[in-house]
Formats: sequence, structure tokens, C-alpha cells
Amino acid sequence: MRIINGSVFDGEGFSEREVAVADGRFAEEAAAGDGEVLDAAGCYVIPGLVDLHFHGSAGADVSDGDLEGLHRMGAYEASRGVTAMCPATMTLPEDVLTRAAQAAAAYEPAADEAALVGINMEGPFISPSKVGAQNPDYVRNPRVEEFRRLQQAAGGLFKIVDIAPEEEGADEFIRELAGEVRISLAHTCTDYDTAAHAFKLGARHLTHLFNAMDPMHHRKPGPIPAAAERDDVTPEIIADGIHIHPAMVRLAFNLFGDDRMILISDTLRAAGLEDGTYDLGGQDVTVRGYVATIENGALAGSVSDLMRCLYVAVRDMGIPLASAVKAASANPARALGLADRGAIEPGYVADAVLLDKETLEVERVVVRGRAL
Repeated sequence: MRIINGSVFDGEGFSEREVAVADGRFAEEAAAGDGEVLDAAGCYVIPGLVDLHFHGSAGADVSDGDLEGLHRMGAYEASRGVTAMCPATMTLPEDVLTRAAQAAAAYEPAADEAALVGINMEGPFISPSKVGAQNPDYVRNPRVEEFRRLQQAAGGLFKIVDIAPEEEGADEFIRELAGEVRISLAHTCTDYDTAAHAFKLGARHLTHLFNAMDPMHHRKPGPIPAAAERDDVTPEIIADGIHIHPAMVRLAFNLFGDDRMILISDTLRAAGLEDGTYDLGGQDVTVRGYVATIENGALAGSVSDLMRCLYVAVRDMGIPLASAVKAASANPARALGLADRGAIEPGYVADAVLLDKETLEVERVVVRGRAL
């Protein structure tokens, strides 16, 4: 395949160049023969997006432990330009999480489906005081052996695990597992000192920045400045226009820089479906438009897929397109340890999205060298 006439993302900006694809990867030049030519005139050509924190879409949720549901999710995500997915489990009993892990390990994407490149274990090792839309009945302290049992069931697919660092067992958990999985601070009441200590021990990520954590205060700075002070910590943020005010999204990009910020969607199974009531970890979630809430009115994740979050970040929040693309492709790929995704460079998996330059709408998606 050759992709011609497009403005191609080069990691920092856009340039007019031809993109070659051979054997499912970007190449120095296209293979000989009559390969497909994809005309990208009037389009930006960006890497396929990588969503490292979402729960489900198209009526399915990774926590269902349903292989058919994962395929529905994979097809929907790919259709929206999300070519690599790392879905997040919820705060649930270990046997439920085990079934989810086993289903994920069995997933093999069809040609038109996103690759499953990892699992994000958002619960259950969180603070009972910051559960958000998680189920408080199943919250428990960090347990190394439980995580390792789940990791074995998943065949090593757990790439991120969330903890509240102030809870009993957190220090041991970080010391023991920081070399095996990316540990994220999440759903936490932690103060600055405890967060800084967790990062010193080896935690390297901050889940949905500003949400389910104490805000910044000039005398009680909380976890956000502790993360900002370390170049090796990556924060993720939900830029759906509902969870975070645009000024705070801009502040986050200015504070952390676009080499560290990660856009996520945090979508529920309702993404891609009509308004209604849906299940999230055993709780009812009501969806109206782009707003999803649980019974007490608290926000319960998003129904805006990652491509829409990129669109909102650029169009409504003033984030430069190049910064948003990095935050939705190269940065999450790097956080997940994916050395061959997130860039349009020779040797990388040939995932790409053609975006209309005027509207930023998806025109075509290329998944592992195949145009959908």
C-alpha cells in the first residue's frame, strides 16, 4: 500500500510525504507490484490511536469476560481510529476479574478490529472514600499475590494497575511490582508527601487527572504537583468536555508538557449506542447525550471515544493538533511499553487514520496495513 497526497504526522508536526506499507508495517518503500494506493488529499495522516483507559463500547465491557463482546469493542474502536486498546477492569471480585483476564488473553483481532495490547486494572485497590462509580462493596487493600494470580490468568496482559498509595499494603505492592507492571495512583485521598513517596518507590502514572483525587491547593498540594515534579510520571486526562473544564486541560498540558500527557476516553459500554440505562460494574448508569451518571448523580465515565476526545481537545479546548495526536498515540504507546506503535515510521505497525483537514472527521482507517 501507498498513502499519497496527505499531511503526515512526523512526531512533532505535519509534512507532505508519501507513506509506504509492506507486510502490515510502515516501510521505507512500498513492496513491488500493484499495491493499493490510498489518496489522502485534503487529509491529515496520523498514527492509529491507543486508548489505555476505557471500559467498553458497542454494548460490551471488558469486565463481562465475554470474548464476543471484546470483538464488538474491537470493531467499534477500529472504526473510530482507535487501533490499539487497553481496556480497564473495574472494582469487582477476584473470580470476575479472572474471567475478564482469561477472555482478554483469548482475544485475537479480526482484520477490522483493534488489537488488544494490554489490560488496565483500575480496581479494586482503591480508596473507599474515592470510589466514584466503582462498587464500594469490592474495594480492598493492595494485594501482591492477588495481582500475580490475575496476571497469570491474563497471560501477562495487565500493563497498568491502579492503587491508592495511602492504603495499607501500598508500599509493599509498589516495591514488589514496580518492575513488572506500570503502577498508577488512582481513586485516592493521598496527600503530596504520600504521593511523592509512592513515585519514589516506583509508581509511574496518574489515573484520570483531577478526577477522584484531591484538588491542588496552595497549602495542601495533593498528588498532582508530586506527579508534575517527576519527568518519569505520565498523567492521563479525559478530554470529553464533560469531566474537565477546558482551562484545566490546557493547564495540564502546560504543566506536564505534551510529551507526557495522555488522552483517554474512559468510555462505558454505552459508547456508540443510544441514550438509556446501562450496567457498569453492577451499578446502573444513565446516559443522556455525552453525560453518564450513576444514581447519586456522580459522573460515571464517558461515552465519548478517544477520537472524539481528540476532536474536543483541539476544537473546543485549544490544544494544538500535534500535541493532541501525541497524547493519543505515541505517549500512551510508550507508557504501555509498545515499541512499535504510535508513530508513522518504518518498522512500526501500519495503523493510521486519515482525518479531514477541515472537520477533523475520520475519513479512512488503516489497521495493520489494511484500509477499512
